[in-house]
This record gives sequence, C-alpha cells and structure tokens, in this order.
Amino acid sequence: MGRGGIVASPRDISNLSALLLIDEEEFTVRYTELSGGKTQIRTGDDGNCIFFVRDIGCAVHRAKPAVCRAWPFFRGNIVDPESLEQAKGFCPGISPFVSHADFAMQGRKYLSEHKLLASDPTCEANTLILS
Repeated sequence: MGRGGIVASPRDISNLSALLLIDEEEFTVRYTELSGGKTQIRTGDDGNCIFFVRDIGCAVHRAKPAVCRAWPFFRGNIVDPESLEQAKGFCPGISPFVSHADFAMQGRKYLSEHKLLASDPTCEANTLILS
C-alpha cells in the first residue's frame, strides 16, 4: 500500500497544488518526476509515494490523485477475473465473496459517478482508461 508509480494528471496537479497552497509549477518541480513519459508523484527511498505516511496513510487524502481515489476499481480488476481474484488476496476493501460481474458493474458505476474515468493516455493513468 502506498507504493510509487502514482500518475498525476493535470487535474491532479491542480488539486494537489491548491491543497498545499503552492503554484502548479512549484508542485511539479518539488513533488513529481517523469516516468514512462508521464508525470508521477515522487517516491521516497522506501519506494512509497512521498505523501504516504506510515501508520497514518495518505497525507494529501482530500486531494489525492484520481488513480488513488479509484482503487480498487482499476481496469485490470474490472476486465480480468484473475486480476480481481489476486487483488482480493491483499485488499481488505474487496469482499472475498463478490463476483467478478458484480465488481465490474460497481467499478464502472463508481468511476463514472466520481468522474475518475481517464481518456488521455499521454497524461492520465492507463489503469483508469476503460474501453
């Protein structure tokens, strides 16, 4: 939990910089890096997102990136029953009894209602792009 690789879309950067009361350029310089052509939140030496605080959780919870708000409703878990079964093994928020069909239906609804679906693979998390 809290591992790095958190893609920060332009909207995420805007929300996070507003929360931290700094401009977007300063936020980008201080807290992000490019990886695979996308802007991602930096990680600490432990590999965790720099905003993940042990025993507390997300220090920017009110403005956390879309990819964090979407979990566990990632494309893999929605389209692949085996991926969902693996996620059930380590995510206490997923009922071990939920069927893949029900999870996928709930996930699509949640992502849509919370405006978390992504569409731009150049700057948004691929895991939030559903076809």
